[in-house]
Amino acid sequence: METIKKISKAIVWTSYILQGIIVLMFLMGAFMNLSQNEEAIKGAVEMGYPKEAMLYLGIVQLIAILLYAIPRTVIIGAILITGWLGGAVATHVIHKDPMFNIVFPVIFGIIVWGSIWLRNEKLKLLVLN
Repeated sequence: METIKKISKAIVWTSYILQGIIVLMFLMGAFMNLSQNEEAIKGAVEMGYPKEAMLYLGIVQLIAILLYAIPRTVIIGAILITGWLGGAVATHVIHKDPMFNIVFPVIFGIIVWGSIWLRNEKLKLLVLN
């Protein structure tokens, strides 16, 4: 039989604060894409993405972050965000961008999953077993 450990309030709060930071940053990006913000369009076009795709990318980003923000669907949201971040890494590699631009989405992904891992015993069991 499996025992469930009690997680300290400090760890739970740290987890939610990290998740909140991720949610806010992704919401900002999604709304920039959805609003067709000139800066977002310019940056995406420079990276090789068509201007017409920005609305759809914003929709995908918004759906992923909303799923990540809801406790019941946090894992699905994290999987979608991980895919998004993988695309960011690939884009930066293709453009031979500085190492920071390549590593930043990876660190972001670690925080996405780390925030869940801190409070989710099932994820800990999956990762550690």
